Amino acid sequence: MSLADLIAEQTAIFNAMHPKTLAHAAEAQAVWRGGVPLHWMDDWASPVPLFATRAKDATLWDVDGYAYDDFCLGDTPSMFGHGREELQAAITRQAGQGVGFMLPTADSVEVGRLLSERFGLPLWQCATTASDANRAAIRWARAITQRDTILIIDGAYHGMVDDAFVVLKDGQTVAKPGLIGQVIDLTQHTVVVPFNDLTAMESALAGNNIACVLLEPVMTNCGMILPDEGYHQALRDLCDRTGTLLVYDETHTLSSGYGGYVKEHDLRADMLVIGKAIAGGIPAAVWGVSAEVAARMDAAQTAIGGGSSGIGTTLSGNALAMSGIRTMLTEIMTRPAYDYMQKGAESLVAQLRCVIWRQELDWSVVHVGARAELVFASPAPRDAQTMRKALDPALLKAFHLYLINRGVLIAPFHNMMLISPKTTPEAVKRLVDAIEAFSIEYKRFTSSAA
Repeated sequence: MSLADLIAEQTAIFNAMHPKTLAHAAEAQAVWRGGVPLHWMDDWASPVPLFATRAKDATLWDVDGYAYDDFCLGDTPSMFGHGREELQAAITRQAGQGVGFMLPTADSVEVGRLLSERFGLPLWQCATTASDANRAAIRWARAITQRDTILIIDGAYHGMVDDAFVVLKDGQTVAKPGLIGQVIDLTQHTVVVPFNDLTAMESALAGNNIACVLLEPVMTNCGMILPDEGYHQALRDLCDRTGTLLVYDETHTLSSGYGGYVKEHDLRADMLVIGKAIAGGIPAAVWGVSAEVAARMDAAQTAIGGGSSGIGTTLSGNALAMSGIRTMLTEIMTRPAYDYMQKGAESLVAQLRCVIWRQELDWSVVHVGARAELVFASPAPRDAQTMRKALDPALLKAFHLYLINRGVLIAPFHNMMLISPKTTPEAVKRLVDAIEAFSIEYKRFTSSAA
């Protein structure tokens, strides 16, 4: 037997359990390219994606009537739980008053104050997605530094931003595999270095030609990779020395604590991007800037003159988004909520490490705030090149499909798990039990193959 046999077994189980799901998937093929509204929705390990009917707190139900403990939470937008009554009330109220005016509202003033207090940067702008916010940050960084090139980290993902679709291959910056419709050589204006490699970072910044470094404070899109001790302070020093702006993308690491990773760890950002969960799943993102950067933006805009900035979309900062953000910051993303999430994640991590010990697995667990990742390697990798070797597609498919068949959802792209304020200890125990059961099956199948 082999992993392929385990996948075949689990596929048969899924198909037998999900007749309505299979029927919906067949019908969807006729109206959606690839059978789904967004092709990412087909990235799950199941033969076809589940068709959701509803979700509440940290549970999701599908069309076949099965309930799932949800540790994916929409890949972060619903990080604070599905169907929050506070958000429902705010959305309903605002929808009755209008959702978009192309004008600021009283809510927007309060949201700006709340963002400044929570995350530490004084001035903010809205976008519709973190992709939009990252694009804006890159444009402004180039405008105020008069430098064309940006730097990103190998294995990063910053949304649908052309400049960031590059990786390292054999030490060289190259376009990401599978990139569709790209006609401009992205390597001309983007440099890539490994995470935690300060020597490579210093070398890349030495020419004083990099407009900004754009990175997550903890890598969460190529598996979870934690920063080495002192990495961020050394990076800040390098950026200050070379006149390079430091842009942190907190779209995932907002789960790290009440003020996000940057605030919780007393880092100094020139720009800060936050998306996904900031409005509870309503499409919205925000990005903040320091007072110095804001002054430089004003000067650059004056020098450039009037015309189309290329930054912004009509729906950005709309009244519905403002209402959602205000509700999240005041009623849902509270200190007690973060305390509960942190304790739940710590419990999950401790239980998973016990499983790894009991089953004598060469695996590890990485953890930051309410977010944890099971890594099929030990020790946990420090950079994307090493992490990619642990992301065995067959093993990931078998693992995820096994969990789905046992009523557990985790992020489909790797092994990321989120604890929400609505996640119960019982759900955590069911997740851990399912992972341990998989590990036993995994060893049985692979030892037979050997």
